[in-house]
Amino acid sequence: MSIRTLDDLLAEGVSGRRVLVRADLNVPLDKQTGDITDDGRIRAVLPTLGALVEAGAKVVVCSHLGRPKGAPDPQFSLRPVAGRLGELLGSRVHFATDTVGESARAAVEALADGEVALLENLRFNKGETSKDDAERGAFADQLAALGDAYVDDAFGAVHRKHASVHDVPARLPHVAGRLVLREVEVLSKLTGEPERPYVVVLGGSKVSDKLAVIEALLPTVDRLLIGGGMCFTFLKAQGHEVGSSLLEEEMVATCRNLLERSGNKILLPVDVVAADAFAPDAAHDTVPADGIPSKRVGLDIGPETVAGFAAALKGARTIFWNGPMGVFEMPAFAHGTRGVAEAIAKAEAFTVVGGGDSAAAVRALGLDESAFGHISTGGGASLEYLEGKTLPGIAALEN
Repeated sequence: MSIRTLDDLLAEGVSGRRVLVRADLNVPLDKQTGDITDDGRIRAVLPTLGALVEAGAKVVVCSHLGRPKGAPDPQFSLRPVAGRLGELLGSRVHFATDTVGESARAAVEALADGEVALLENLRFNKGETSKDDAERGAFADQLAALGDAYVDDAFGAVHRKHASVHDVPARLPHVAGRLVLREVEVLSKLTGEPERPYVVVLGGSKVSDKLAVIEALLPTVDRLLIGGGMCFTFLKAQGHEVGSSLLEEEMVATCRNLLERSGNKILLPVDVVAADAFAPDAAHDTVPADGIPSKRVGLDIGPETVAGFAAALKGARTIFWNGPMGVFEMPAFAHGTRGVAEAIAKAEAFTVVGGGDSAAAVRALGLDESAFGHISTGGGASLEYLEGKTLPGIAALEN
C-alpha cells in the first residue's frame, strides 16, 4: 500500500487550514441517562486530534453514532461526545447541530487556529450511507466543502462504502490518521508472516458472522479456539445435543466440514455453564459439553475449557482474539471471557484484540489494557482485513 500519513500532512503545514477528520466516535450510551458508558473510541483518536490542534489547524471532526434512518434522531446525537471530547482535549469543542447545514458552516467559519468543532451525526443525512453513487457523491461534495484537507482516523468504518469514508477522499488531499495507520500496521503482521505458534480465539454469537474469517485463517493458524454462542453449532456438528443454546441449524454441515478439514487445529469447549434461562439471576451449573440438558441454555464456557484454552495460549507467539466466550455482560457468565482474556494478557506473545465486543469486554471487566499488544477499534473492519477483503476506506486513501 502507498498511503500518505498525518506526518506528511503536518510536514506541509496545517496552521490556519481547515482539516476534516473522519473519526469513529460511535460510543455506547446509557439508554436511561444518555451518558457515555465507554469512551475508548474517543480516546483512540486523541493522538491525531492533539497533533492537529498543536500544529494550529482548524479541526473539523465528523462521525456517525448508532444507526439512525437518514434523518435527525435525538437519541443518536453526538452532543454528549462533544462534551467528553472537550474534557479529554482540555479545551472546548464547538458543536454543530447539523452536519453540512447552516450550523456546521457557521461553526467551521468561527474556528480559530488550534480549535475543534464536531459536526452532528453523519447518518442524519441519507447521502452518507446511500448505495446510489450520485446521492452519496452530492453529500460528499457538501462535506468536503468544510475542509481543505482530509484525515481518515475511523478504522471502525473503513469497511463501509460511505460518503465520509469512500467519497470525500477523492475530493480533498487525504491522509491516514495515526489510529488507522497503527491498525493497518498491526493487522498486516497477522496477514504476513506471523511469529509462530499463531493462535486465534474466536467467540461471539454466530458462526455465519465469522465463517469467512475462519475459512481465511484456517490454513494459516496453528490453533483455532472457539467459544461463545458460536461453539454450540460446532458441538452440534460433532453430534452433541446443545439443549436450548444458540444454534444455527443451517450451519451444522458447514461446521462439520470445517472440523474434518482442520485436523486438530480447532479446539472446542469441553464444558459449559448451562442456565435455566437467559437471565443474569438464572440458576446455572457447569456441565460437560456433550451433556447439556435439553431445557438448558449454554451461556459461558466452563473452567476446564478455560484451563485448556489457557494451555494452548501459553506457548503462542502471536495471538488474535475476536469475540467473548460467554454473555460477559452478566457477571455470572463472565468468567470464561475473563479467564481467556487474562491468559492472552499473560502470554509472551504479540497479542491483538480484534475490536467490537472483545474490546468492550476488556474494559467492562476492568482488565489492564496495556497488557495487550493492540486493542483494535474496529471489529468488523479487522475481520474483513484478515479475510483479505478490499476495504473501501483504505482503498480511497491509497495513492
